Amino acid sequence: MRSVTYTRVALNALRKMPVGAAERIIGKIEQYAADPSSQANNVMALKGREGIRLRVGDWRVIMNDDG
Repeated sequence: MRSVTYTRVALNALRKMPVGAAERIIGKIEQYAADPSSQANNVMALKGREGIRLRVGDWRVIMNDDG
């Protein structure tokens, strides 16, 4: 399993959003870290900048995948 670290901005955003949405987003991030192929249809490379996008319902998580 890969380790997951959150930026300060990401932590602040998670605290401000509805609890159910935040828990769902954290769960999907952890699921992706454990097995990237499990979220393959929800992950896309970003265009114009480095990183990937994980779709969680109406939310989009911008992250990098450095292993």
